[in-house]
Amino acid sequence: MSLAPNWSLLRPAIWWKSVSRGTVQADLIAGLTNASIVLPQAVAFATIAGLPPIYGLYTAMITPIVAALWGSSMVMVSGPTTAISAVVFSTLAGLSVPGSVEFIQLALLLTLMVGVIQFLLGFAGLGRLVAFVSHSVMLGFTAAAAVLIGASQIAPAMGVAIERGGSVIERLYRTVEAAEHVNMIAVAIAATAFFVTILSRRVAPRSPTFLIGLTAAALLAWYLDAEKMGVAMVGELPSIIPVFSPPAASAATIGIVTEGAFAIALIGLLEAVSIGRAFAYRTNTRFDANREIVGQGLSNIVGSMFQAYPGSGSFTRSGINYESGAKTPMSAIFAAIFLFIILLLFAPLVAHIPIPGLAGLILLVAWKLISFKEIWEIARTSGTELSIIAATLLAGVMVELDFAIYVGVILSLMIFLSKTSRPNLVISAPDENGTFRDPTLYSLRECPQALFIRIDGPLYFGSVEAIERGFRKVERSRPLQKHMVLVLKGVGDLDLAGAHALIDEAKRRKKLGGSLYIVTRYAPLIKRLTRLHVIEEIGEDHVVASKGDAIKAVTEQLADDVCATCDARIFRECAGRPNALVPQMEVAE
Repeated sequence: MSLAPNWSLLRPAIWWKSVSRGTVQADLIAGLTNASIVLPQAVAFATIAGLPPIYGLYTAMITPIVAALWGSSMVMVSGPTTAISAVVFSTLAGLSVPGSVEFIQLALLLTLMVGVIQFLLGFAGLGRLVAFVSHSVMLGFTAAAAVLIGASQIAPAMGVAIERGGSVIERLYRTVEAAEHVNMIAVAIAATAFFVTILSRRVAPRSPTFLIGLTAAALLAWYLDAEKMGVAMVGELPSIIPVFSPPAASAATIGIVTEGAFAIALIGLLEAVSIGRAFAYRTNTRFDANREIVGQGLSNIVGSMFQAYPGSGSFTRSGINYESGAKTPMSAIFAAIFLFIILLLFAPLVAHIPIPGLAGLILLVAWKLISFKEIWEIARTSGTELSIIAATLLAGVMVELDFAIYVGVILSLMIFLSKTSRPNLVISAPDENGTFRDPTLYSLRECPQALFIRIDGPLYFGSVEAIERGFRKVERSRPLQKHMVLVLKGVGDLDLAGAHALIDEAKRRKKLGGSLYIVTRYAPLIKRLTRLHVIEEIGEDHVVASKGDAIKAVTEQLADDVCATCDARIFRECAGRPNALVPQMEVAE
């Protein structure tokens, strides 16, 4: 993985060469479909983030254009997302009052920091780092985000006002306390948005189901004159035109949002890269993770200058974009333009969207976020992966949502290190066909003076202790087998600690009157053995390319008095030893 900056990533992508009259027509249709879907989503996601609805719309207008121009995916659409919105709220709710001017300024600064982090990661070629966050971590994180989102929307769906912020348990407790003030009209509106959206998905899955559900809720609110009955509305939007307004920053404010910025940057990259790779496979197009990361970073940097909060690739809108026949990133640009036009024409109607209707949509989003089927499959097949999901989920629910991603990553790495720190040491001997197998399992005879061990797993600082314990155990159980042949075909690489372990074992075998031979033909590993002075210490003739070469070398060093009384004779080379019998087999490499 190279850390050298890639200057070509600063230039816009060259997908424009694929644009033609036919692609423009397809992209216009896909863009119009996406604009109708993103309007209610942007309003809802901004609500999740604790921001006024207009900031979700700014994000849906600015972010996708920049991401399309500099990104790598042909059909991915960027903008506000559920998970990032939840983390924005979780990060800032304890620092300022949601919806306040200070809260908004912190959110915009957070967007800038997220963009800078993402840009630097992509520019330095670190796109592969996202692979360290496992799918199980994301399952646990999204489940935690879903619980947090759901808990935050129960009160608005009931038409009651409670203090925002705090843990999930605290929010639920406040909601229960306020239950006596429930507004049944608000509940009816929320239920309408929830169930009409579900119904429209089943009847017409390609239709703008969110818009249909929200329209039904708004019509019910209008029919019941809900605003006079105490049901809150979105209210009049300020200017729908994003204006250039760089976020205010100071050392103090940067410090308090840094941790959340790293978490959001990582989550955004995971979303964007996973979506990009999935659709690159479907569209049979090339995908450059580092270019996409740079594109996402620039989209957030530019977005922060025009009042957008952090955004990333959207699973829902990208899928709809693909299904609608999008051919190039122009579809995402068209979607942003159409959204702006729709707002110019129908902005007054947005003011009459009922808050409980949004809450109903958001509760549906939260429910859909939890991958119950996948979690159940993992629970049936892997207790380890289930523990990662559970730990990430509990950290997000009980502590902080941005902290959950770190818990999941650290636990994944700990489990990975635990597994790699215990490589298998497999003792083997040739069978009648010359194939090396487990002598205990297959009742095979071994050479009384030479031992063959295959190491399956990495040879590095984390596994050295376990390997040395294995060597000592073998030494105690087989004291006469003083010559050791290590087959390193299962070792892809080794570090300095692993090199020292090999050198120490060679010296120990020599003191015992034996020798150590290494079998490998993997050129990169041989290069590492040379650079770390292993070959220099144990001797160039003690590193061979095959088990056959190792047998030839080691049989020349066997003690004649032992060979004279040995009736195993398992190697062809045994024919040259004292009192030799007819050799039984040749070694199969």
